[in-house]
Amino acid sequence: MIKFINTPIFGILITIIAFEIGLFINKKTKVSIFNPLLISILIIITFLLKFNIDLDIYNKGANFISFFLGPATVILAVPLYKQLDLLKSNLISIVVGICVGCITAVVSVLYLIKLFNLTNSVGLSLVPKSITTPIGIEVSNNIGGIPSITVVAIIITGILGAVMGPFICKLFRIKDKIAVGIAIGTSSHALGTTKAIELGETQGAMSSLSIGIAGLITVFLAPLLIKIL
Repeated sequence: MIKFINTPIFGILITIIAFEIGLFINKKTKVSIFNPLLISILIIITFLLKFNIDLDIYNKGANFISFFLGPATVILAVPLYKQLDLLKSNLISIVVGICVGCITAVVSVLYLIKLFNLTNSVGLSLVPKSITTPIGIEVSNNIGGIPSITVVAIIITGILGAVMGPFICKLFRIKDKIAVGIAIGTSSHALGTTKAIELGETQGAMSSLSIGIAGLITVFLAPLLIKIL
């Protein structure tokens, strides 16, 4: 058993089992807060703490799964391709909307850092919270953040976006499918996009588009706004 725990297969197996449990609970309850990713994270943390298993041992296998984050994000371009004509006819509005969303995401975090008097490294780790994990980690490294904190912030932001995004759109009577997709994708990256895809093909496509553009804009925008503010 000890030899098995020290192999990469252990981390991969535990991750898959935990996520399958999360999917089962989510399908049975049909409650947005019971997000499969959130449930799987809680299960894995509880399991590691209960059996006193070192995180480095788990990461031997979990790192293999993390490696596929980039390719998995690229796959989201498929629904976008199906809505290419819609993208071309609304290009300016879409790009402006994503830019405004990125600026709002970064500026709001910078002012919260000042409001709560957070240390530079911790505060700066929260700046890339609204972009996809592979890009967010690189942005965090470049601006002096702590990547592990950034990953947690990205996951929490994504789950909250998936849960609260549709509700907020209904609250403010945002019915345009393009606007809904752009709002969810720009604010809550891939996790939010999974919810946008459930809402409709157009929402999913626009949300998928927002992930890549928001990531690129934040890469250039975050260091600049940090210097200004």
